Amino acid sequence: MTIRVAPRRPRAALALLVLLSGLLPGAACSRSPAPPSSPASAPQAAAPAAEPDAHLLPGMPPPLDPHDLYAADRPGQLADAVRGFPSRIYVPNTESDTVSVIDPAAYRVVDTLHVGHQPQHVVPSWDLKTLWVNNDLGNTLTPIDPATGKTGETVDVHDPYNLYFTPDGKYAVVMASADRQLVFRDAHTMAVAKTVPADCAGVNHADFSPDGRYFIVSCEFSGELLKVDTASMTVLAKQPLPQHGSMPQDVKISPDGRTWYVADMAADGVWTLDGDAFGPPTLLPTGKGAHGLYVSRDSRSLYISNRGEGTVSVLDFATRALTAKWTIPDGGSPDMGGVSADGKVLWLSGRYDAEVYALSTDDGHLLARVPVGAGPHGLCVYPQPGRYSLGHTGVFR
Repeated sequence: MTIRVAPRRPRAALALLVLLSGLLPGAACSRSPAPPSSPASAPQAAAPAAEPDAHLLPGMPPPLDPHDLYAADRPGQLADAVRGFPSRIYVPNTESDTVSVIDPAAYRVVDTLHVGHQPQHVVPSWDLKTLWVNNDLGNTLTPIDPATGKTGETVDVHDPYNLYFTPDGKYAVVMASADRQLVFRDAHTMAVAKTVPADCAGVNHADFSPDGRYFIVSCEFSGELLKVDTASMTVLAKQPLPQHGSMPQDVKISPDGRTWYVADMAADGVWTLDGDAFGPPTLLPTGKGAHGLYVSRDSRSLYISNRGEGTVSVLDFATRALTAKWTIPDGGSPDMGGVSADGKVLWLSGRYDAEVYALSTDDGHLLARVPVGAGPHGLCVYPQPGRYSLGHTGVFR
């Protein structure tokens, strides 16, 4: 296999929150990739006598910094649960029914895992100990043990296009795109807790509010957004995007929790909106086929993959202005991915080119393009910093 390598604030008043949030998620899942049967357990507070933050979703770990939702995602800030895992890039190949495993240090595939039919995303579990391969048309999840790189026994889950976890670690939320449903399941056994009709077409991506009490979902094929109450598992509101024919994709909240960003593949940009008010959004043009959204390790920038033109736009969170556009040499189809643990490399799948791109986050130059299987999609960089996972290809808090 040929590899082409390119040349060359916190305040004193926050002390209690910091103390409470210093703990890592409890070992509710076994390190074995097979799902454990024990009930979920949320992280316990360091000071049992302290009053929990009434504004947060019960059981949710308090943020390290209420002004920066990604404060736990700093370079090399790995949780104890993942510290011994080898650094790997897991690439689901939708047309090959495989997962290519890349050694990022060598820029080469070191293993190929055979999974179910049409794997779409590789998703870290809430407690960080298992990677779930979403076999959409196979109606199964394949667990991978990131300590060994081995797969476990598949779990029957219908239409698992994408997968998220509630901030309290209690439920998995299956984005059942074809079924038009949000299916809340036990985060470990994957037993169904509640099925919620989405009343829109193509539910696919999401992110959670700072307090964990609601999340916003994109509906790709009907051009709509949903606002969902986490605790009651009910749809609070729905709105169409202003542009006819919109195809919303990835969803990401800003570090300060005030602005939501929704990539739109048809509108060629990202929509910005206030999630609390859930009013009409505003479009920021970025590039053709805007698709994936990834936060830099210093919480300053948002990387936006423009799949239709082979570029990545860089947005400054403080100003909401685009500061750069990186072009992949000889073109490409950058899709989903993640940032390396040290923050120096942005990894993206080349959806229509059977390859993966490694881009320097310093200036966007291409470090390598690695051939993989056909139809690479929601690749997962693992491990990454963070205390717990909210799902997708790696949304950590």
